[in-house]
Amino acid sequence: MTVISTEFLLLIGSLLFFVSLVVGKAGHKLGVPVLLLFLVVGMLFGSDGFGLNFQNVQIAQTIGTICLCIILFSGGLDTKFHEIKPIIAPGIVMSTVGVILTALFTGLFVWFKFGHLFSAVGAGLFTCFLLAATVSSTDSASVFGILRSRGLNLKNNLRPLLELESGSNDPMAYMLTIVLMSIIQSGDHPSFLSVTGLIVMQLTIGAIVGFLMGKISVRIMNGIRMDNPSLYPVLLLVLGVFSFSSTYFLKGNGYLAVYITGLVLGNSKFPQRRSSMKFMDGFAWMSQILLFLTLGLLVNPRELLTVLIPALVIAFFVIFVARPLSIFLSLAPFRNIHFKDKIFVSWVGLRGAVPILFAILPLASGIEGARIIFNSVFVITIVSLLFQGTTLSFVAKCLGVSEKPKYFRKIEEFDVEFSEDIKSAMTEINITKETLKHGKNLIELPFPERTLVVMVKRGDHYFVPTGKTELHEGDILLVISDDDEALFETYRQLGILDYSFQKNR
Repeated sequence: MTVISTEFLLLIGSLLFFVSLVVGKAGHKLGVPVLLLFLVVGMLFGSDGFGLNFQNVQIAQTIGTICLCIILFSGGLDTKFHEIKPIIAPGIVMSTVGVILTALFTGLFVWFKFGHLFSAVGAGLFTCFLLAATVSSTDSASVFGILRSRGLNLKNNLRPLLELESGSNDPMAYMLTIVLMSIIQSGDHPSFLSVTGLIVMQLTIGAIVGFLMGKISVRIMNGIRMDNPSLYPVLLLVLGVFSFSSTYFLKGNGYLAVYITGLVLGNSKFPQRRSSMKFMDGFAWMSQILLFLTLGLLVNPRELLTVLIPALVIAFFVIFVARPLSIFLSLAPFRNIHFKDKIFVSWVGLRGAVPILFAILPLASGIEGARIIFNSVFVITIVSLLFQGTTLSFVAKCLGVSEKPKYFRKIEEFDVEFSEDIKSAMTEINITKETLKHGKNLIELPFPERTLVVMVKRGDHYFVPTGKTELHEGDILLVISDDDEALFETYRQLGILDYSFQKNR
């Protein structure tokens, strides 16, 4: 037995992460979903690529569970309650009824079209529904990542609706997967009443524990005064993990619990909030990379060829039939959601690492037909990320549900931020010859009222200016004001055509 040193594992791991980050950066410029590229990097380094043999399903499941826990927790932290409040009802219906309908339509289609594939290995109807259950939810990492990397400014509360759905529908898909696995393994005729009761019970416990843990966590974050401020992000992470794991032992759904805990914490005040949130955002991205790399390493690309055609047909059925049908039926009671909005929501049914992670569960349990399920889900995920992920911006523009973002330039030269409680808008202004036509001294520039220049960067030096400060070409000003309109007015009065700035929020 070959013993692999810790140093070698660290070397390979750091290399994989570095390659993923570089490839992801290039892919972002080309409009390719970075999460898909992370998956591809794992496949390239796997057994059918550079020969890194990783086939431990149990370890992959453990890594996937931890990573998904962190991703959902971070997603909850980033979700603003005031944004999702108007769309809570349709969001919850989509994440529950919508998931069930997607699984139902897809399962029936798989059975009638490709039932012979599963019959050949001794599997039956419930195995087809098991495959459908694994791909019945949208992937939170994919939706969060693509929406934020694209910088789409969606109308009609579509962005919070999609983020709420993707962050809260994984628990239902997980429950369906576990229940169907239990039915297949028991071989008994299921009692649909008891199955429904089990699902409702676990979701209810998960929601209650998640809410209570969120409230308790806020008290803990505010009650414990750390001597070292760097420990607050660690405490935040510990509380999220505890919420997930404790819910499991209470027979609840941990994925729902950790998302709700993050939601409660993210909408509350606590010390070192901004640095803690940034830490969790970076940690969530690291978890996404690790999750996609692990799943990419686990798959054998040559095995995908045996299910390629059926999986492609299933993928396009989910994209063009099952997802739209489930969305339109789920949102039928909500008259305030427009037809074009429903079409766009139907299109943002991105599959990603979560379906693959759920497909590992039957593989680890030795269920008949599990390898077909896993390989099929892998193909479906790639098709979804490639086909839907790359066209998201285009579809949004065609449907008229997006608008040009007002805030697309980040503060780059000044590493300063303000508390979210301080309502302000901030921008950087480069001093040019045209700007200096108004005058050389700062006081001569036509800044509107309530607009201040708080700092100047000249070369490598930073200083706080006064009204008599003489400005030089190439200086960069950090400008802050009460609201966006004042900054727009600043740009107009200075004759700057690029009205791009970042709002502090």
